[in-house]
Formats: sequence, structure tokens, C-alpha cells
Amino acid sequence: MINKDFFQALEDLEAEKKIDKETFISTLETALTSAYKKMYGQAKLAMVKLNPEKATIKIYSYKTVVDEVQDEDKEISLAEARLIKKSYKVGDIVQTEESTKDFGRIAAQTAKQVVMQKLKELERQMALSELSEKEDELLTTIVKRVDSATGTVYVQISNSHTEGVMLPNDQIPGEKYNVGDRIKVYVKKIKDSFKGTQIQVTRSNIGFVRKIFELEIPEISSGDIIIKNIARDPGNRTKVAVYTEKPNIDPIGTCVGFHGQRIDTITSELNGEKIDLIEYSEDPLEYIAKSLSPAKVISVETNESLHSSRVIVPDDKLSLAIGKNGQNVRLAARLTGWKIEVKPESSVKSTEIKEPEYELTELNDDEAFDGLNDLEELEEITPLDEVNDDKTGE
Repeated sequence: MINKDFFQALEDLEAEKKIDKETFISTLETALTSAYKKMYGQAKLAMVKLNPEKATIKIYSYKTVVDEVQDEDKEISLAEARLIKKSYKVGDIVQTEESTKDFGRIAAQTAKQVVMQKLKELERQMALSELSEKEDELLTTIVKRVDSATGTVYVQISNSHTEGVMLPNDQIPGEKYNVGDRIKVYVKKIKDSFKGTQIQVTRSNIGFVRKIFELEIPEISSGDIIIKNIARDPGNRTKVAVYTEKPNIDPIGTCVGFHGQRIDTITSELNGEKIDLIEYSEDPLEYIAKSLSPAKVISVETNESLHSSRVIVPDDKLSLAIGKNGQNVRLAARLTGWKIEVKPESSVKSTEIKEPEYELTELNDDEAFDGLNDLEELEEITPLDEVNDDKTGE
């Protein structure tokens, strides 16, 4: 039977793990009541009560006083009730303490099961609460295992028994992961399901790039330099628009760092991905022109109603402006929020701006998830023609 040691154990749990003893008591009473009914009949109205102060367990059954008994499990006659207490009348509830003699072994087993289950549940909830604070944060993790069949990488979250899951589309293309590797990941989502807590981590979305910049560039983490927007093709190229209101700070030079040390560190963390630093401008013409870096731009025209632009570049810079498979102009469109049509200088005959070939429509799932390309953020963009070509990518 439940004894003083049991109640003392609850006191210790409350002190050591900050788990409310009353939570256990309430849960245990419900479970013991259910176990008692299974043993003596589900129809029986009963309740198990625990008294931590006296270290006792009592079982009470309840019956309603009636003139004529039809259900012996729930009703008692007026005559029988008055043998217990003369003041009883029809409609009163008679409470009777039941013997716990035959219930002892069942009660002890049930108590153990409930405590263990409740402990696991509360620990999981506490772990989830602690981990939820890490959502949208950068963590250093250790590769625990790699599923060769699916390509999924599982990482160990520091100071936690929970794994982080990095699906193939959350990995930087071309990057190899080995068990024991220490890697930085961005926590994009924490889910609680019947299978337990699942932490979805990534290295491929724009949130990861943003956090790496904050980590490596103190002026960004302090707010002196603001990242207005990011457009990324993981494993290939990323465009980052930066801005500052402080006249004594050069946002591009600061991000590049002395002898390129800062941008080189970030590029290395991104597995060699090229980075175009663009200085944001509220002037859309200037902003669009800079966003096509490293290509040089002759002129930019915009159509506000279509939110479209036409950019004229030297004939020999056309392929650079468009990029391989349209990558450069596509990223520029994502960065600025403007549809962009690129034309060589020699082919310009009409002044009418038509619907462009490259639009801000090819957002991948990660960018859509992060919400960083919403219209509110699409104003936040940065130019890149003031950055050294060797630091902004070819």
C-alpha cells in the first residue's frame, strides 16, 4: 500500500525538479479511482482521496437516498440510510468509507505507473518550454547520425536529450556531414507531437544566413547596421541588403571586414557560397541597380503600376547581370521586390516597360516559411556595386 515513503518521494520531486506535488496528487487520485472502479464495478460511485499530511489513502463510495432502490451501486433506501444517520432524508448523498485491504497491491502498482508517466510528461513539457526559447536561434550541434537512405541528418542539441532533424532540403547542397562533426544550425521550427518533441533545423534558409551575419558582425547584432533583406540560392549565391543610419559607418566595408576577414568567415561557414553585399537605398532605381551586382548597370526605368523595372546593361555584361540560369536577376528580384527585365544596350528600341522575364515569384518553401519576403520586408533591400568584386562574387 502507499506509505510515508511514497509521500516523501513526492516532496523530494517537488524540491529537486520543481514539479508541483499537488499535480501528482490530483492525477494519482483520478487514476486510483479508475483502478478501484475496474476492481469493484464501473457503476459504483467512488472517489479515492490521498492525504499527504497524514500519509493516508481513503476510498469513499457515494449513494443517493431514495424511497425505493433500483440501482444498488448508486442508491440506498431511506430506512438503511437512517441506520447510519437519523437525519438523512430522500435526496441526500450518503458517503461511506470503503475498506482498502484488498486494494493495496493494485493501488501501489497504479501509483508507480502514474508517477513514472507523469514524470516523463512533465519533463517533456519542461524540455519543450526550454527549447521553444531557441526557436529562430543559431545553435552549435554535433552530428549524431546520418540516414544514408533518406539523406536526413540528426544532430544532438547541446544540454538536451532532444535531437534536431535536418532534412535534405534543409542542407547546403554539396555539403557532406559525418558523425561527430560540429555544425551550426538554425532552429526553424519546434513541434510537439505524440511521437515527442521534434526540432527542425536548417542550414539552407535565409534565417541561417541572417544569424551567421549577426554572429560574425557585432555592428549587426548591436543594431548599428540593419539587414534589410536576404535572397538566397543555397550553395550558390546569396544577396544581403544592409543599411545604416549612422554616417560614420560604412555598412559594406564593415561587413567585409579588415582584409575581408569577416566575409571570408561567413563564406566559409556557408561552404563557399558567394555573397553579394548590397547597400540598401530607398530610391528604387538605385536599389535595383545595386542589386544586380556584380554587373554594372547603365540605366534603370520603373513602372510603378506594374511594380516592374527595365534595366539596361552593357552588351558584354548581359550574361553577368542575368547570371547562370537567370540566378543573378532572379535573386535581385527577390531582394528588391521588383520585377526585373534586363536588356543589352544595343537592343533597346522601345521606351515601354513590359512584363519582365524574371519576377519575384520563385520563392522556395524556406523563404516562404521565414516570411522574410513579404511585401513589408520587400522594401528592405541593399545595393552591391560599391563592394569589391573579389568580396561580392563574380
